[in-house]
Amino acid sequence: MGGDDARLRAVVSLAQAMAAAHTPRGCWRAAALGACEALGGSFAALSVWERGRGRLRVLVNAGDRAEGEEEFPDEETYPVHQFPEITEFLHERWAGGGEPDAWVETADGPVEPEPSGGGRGAGAAGARGYGHGYCHQRVAALRRRGRGCCVVAPIVLHGRAWGELYVARPVGQPVFGRADADFATVLAAVVAAGISQTERLEEVRKLAFTDPLTGLANRRAVDMRLDEAVERHRVDGSVVSLAVCDLNGLKAVNDTHGHAVGDRLLERFGSVLSRCGAMLPGALSARLGGDEFCLLAVGPTADEVVAVATELCERAAELEFGNGVACGIASTGDPIGPVVSARRLFRLADAAQYRAKAARSLRPVVAGRDGEVIRLADSPPKAAHDRRRLRGNRP
Repeated sequence: MGGDDARLRAVVSLAQAMAAAHTPRGCWRAAALGACEALGGSFAALSVWERGRGRLRVLVNAGDRAEGEEEFPDEETYPVHQFPEITEFLHERWAGGGEPDAWVETADGPVEPEPSGGGRGAGAAGARGYGHGYCHQRVAALRRRGRGCCVVAPIVLHGRAWGELYVARPVGQPVFGRADADFATVLAAVVAAGISQTERLEEVRKLAFTDPLTGLANRRAVDMRLDEAVERHRVDGSVVSLAVCDLNGLKAVNDTHGHAVGDRLLERFGSVLSRCGAMLPGALSARLGGDEFCLLAVGPTADEVVAVATELCERAAELEFGNGVACGIASTGDPIGPVVSARRLFRLADAAQYRAKAARSLRPVVAGRDGEVIRLADSPPKAAHDRRRLRGNRP
């Protein structure tokens, strides 16, 4: 009973640790460490099966990592053709019902594949390869990293294979037994429940920071990112630039053509903003609400942001039913004085945007610069052309 009680406590501890995690990475790490401790391992990894790419991608390596193993690797992947058991055990659904069991492999197993395939109930492929006939790649990996054995438990989510839980012990430690493999199957089910909960929470968080109409970030996301950006500026001097845009004539579009057409205009401008924002690495494109949008960039120079915003204005002027945008920019890369708060940068950008709107400027107005404001009436030879552009190329 003592052993059963310890394993029950381990299951509870694993579930609690995953529930307490606030991020996907925290959840993955809690899963790997909890399973490692529960099974008396020295190392554990959690991997996801990426069907579209035909590979197993490692999300986290926890415990005693070998040389070259990172805790959260960017690109540690294994193609499925190197691990035939993935396609055997981790297929879409299991015809016989139920879920695949965990299996054990050891460094004493053969490096070359067995001539006869293995499946559930097949003979050992290695010295202790319970129920599995393909171990050559894993055996080679065990030897290369100085580990003596491992237990592999497929993770099943919503009735489909999601990935696998892998726990290893070093050379010289007792080899995992059948009871350990059965327990690993239980742990994998607990991990699956925890991952499912984390994915639901992530979806809620995503909705909380996403504008439902355009799919861009919302005001809440901007406020958070802008606070972080200004703090980074204070610490290391990074250039922070904010472009605030007001979509001209939305009310007239709604009144004349209906709100459905107005919504399409908002969506189309959101796409243009996203496309232009992609020219600035790491920039955040957002809808603040109503007809107001913004672009937040950290790192690019003020001139780079102004160039992108200028193209944004040009593209916006070409939208059907649109009347262009009024755009104001404030950047710590310009002479705007000390920026000690996100609120100050936002107010400067907003004030520049109001100047652009009042002047009917065809280009962004930039805080701290005395550049020319290009108005619709300032260029007589192009006036008719510009009016058509601002109305969406209508005659």
